[in-house]
Amino acid sequence: MFKSDVYNKRRETLHRKMKTGLGLFIGNSESPMNYPSNTYHFRQDSDFLYFFGIDLPGFTGLMDFDSGKDWLFGNDFDMDDIVWMGPQPLVKELALKCGITNSAPMANLEVMIKDALSKKRKIHFLPPYRGETKITLGSLLKENPCQMKTLASFDLIRDVVSMRSIKEKAEIDEIEKAVDIAYEMHTTAMKMCKPGVREQDIFGTIEGIALAKGGGTSFPVILSINGQTLHNHSHGNILQKGRMMVTDAGAETDRHYASDITRTTPVGGKFSGLQKDIYEIVLQANTEAIKATRPGVSNRNIHFSACKVIASGLKDLGLMTGDTSEAVTAGAHALFMPHGIGHMMGLDVHDMEALGENYIGYSEDVKRSDQFGHAFLRFALPYMPGHVFTIEPGCYFIPELINKWKDEGKFKEFINYGKIGKYMPIGGIRIEDNVLITEKGHKVLGKPIPKTVEEIERICT
Repeated sequence: MFKSDVYNKRRETLHRKMKTGLGLFIGNSESPMNYPSNTYHFRQDSDFLYFFGIDLPGFTGLMDFDSGKDWLFGNDFDMDDIVWMGPQPLVKELALKCGITNSAPMANLEVMIKDALSKKRKIHFLPPYRGETKITLGSLLKENPCQMKTLASFDLIRDVVSMRSIKEKAEIDEIEKAVDIAYEMHTTAMKMCKPGVREQDIFGTIEGIALAKGGGTSFPVILSINGQTLHNHSHGNILQKGRMMVTDAGAETDRHYASDITRTTPVGGKFSGLQKDIYEIVLQANTEAIKATRPGVSNRNIHFSACKVIASGLKDLGLMTGDTSEAVTAGAHALFMPHGIGHMMGLDVHDMEALGENYIGYSEDVKRSDQFGHAFLRFALPYMPGHVFTIEPGCYFIPELINKWKDEGKFKEFINYGKIGKYMPIGGIRIEDNVLITEKGHKVLGKPIPKTVEEIERICT
């Protein structure tokens, strides 16, 4: 946890924004793997962590926006718990750690909510993403649990997004710690990227680093020589010379702030000519996008600029033809880069996306595109100081997508299908960094992780 002042200030800010009603924040409970007492590794709800900081299951926070009072509800551990888990803090002790003087058993929460409903007070809550939270909300509010997402409070979503989007110094420090853990994860993966090595061996090693240095991985590790599958969580291949290994992996700190880094390494540590040609295009898109980030510039514009760099580079190789700007506007580049340039990052690796992606990255004035490729841009608004983003352009050779577009004759005026074949063994290349928007520009967070051809070849030797 941070010091109690951090949570007090956050709740005070939300009180000023919301003004009336009750704010209900249900923390996560344990989730069984295969029988009740054998649970998955516990991960607290990020919004509960942000306002209350308690990293234990079974707690709920309540803010009374009319009176200004805050409550923590939870049950003290009994002797059966203590036998298995050792001495545990009392609920009132935990409440004081996050600056709250009002605490009560969980049964009292139902009484308070029932009283609020009888007085027709507004109960604000955020969209639940776990089944057990939906059931708890449905029971408390006497509503159909299946309707909890649609009944969530737009006002609360809006105000939480406005707060969590701008990272405090303490949060930025945590993210940098997470990137520094990722440095060790990725440089270790590069050194292990040799012919005959199992993907599973590298995956297990770098996940172990995340567990040893912090709170584990911030998302399931993506590590594969089949990098053309964007979220490839299969690790069953043996590394072969001539292939590229995409490693998309990040860590969480003990306070659950995330990093998210991608590096692509040639198996054996030496780029072939074809690999280098594609890699340098992606690297240029990455570095130019980062250089252009500053307050007031929109992430959508950065995305389009990166797509043009990819398309222009591929045109130089003969893989694309025609006017580059027209090709990107039409969406022809998405054959090779079908995703957005990046996403917000913080307590969630895709920060706050449980609240609704469009609430975070779009507005009444800025609408999401429905075009393949551009539709997957998660954030299209202007940058503000305190935003933390990933910048992660890529270039992929996806056989199924290429064959589909070729059979349909799609974008023949922009794509030279006849030249793609020799690049297919590359699979995919992605390069990703974590960037803070500062008052006048930007800062790449954490210890620099090798990404130039020379740096990667040097560390692999």
